[in-house]
Amino acid sequence: MNIAISNTSEKPIYQQLFEQISAQILKGEIEKGYHLPSIRQAAKELRVSIITIKKAWEELERCGLIYTITGKGCFVAELSSEEMIQKRNEMVEEQMAVDISYYKSFGLTIEEVMELLKKVY
Repeated sequence: MNIAISNTSEKPIYQQLFEQISAQILKGEIEKGYHLPSIRQAAKELRVSIITIKKAWEELERCGLIYTITGKGCFVAELSSEEMIQKRNEMVEEQMAVDISYYKSFGLTIEEVMELLKKVY
């Protein structure tokens, strides 16, 4: 796992962790069955609170990207390629819904949003 935490980001640290780890899982950079560090170990290595790690791991589990075996730890879920694509698309759509709501608050049309997206992308 390659994690970079920004203390100056507007995003909470647990969300930064969730986004980075989920992206690495969905891109295949973290392999299926990989044993994640324990919550305490990850908190110590990343110098964040145990609660922060716990919240990120819970979010990963809620999305079906990891699973927990009591007494053994958390592991990356064994997802097929199709399931990984489906999860990726679901996560992107969820974020896009939030973003589109923001753009609509400025009165932007879909055409204006698409032009801006092309420019930025």
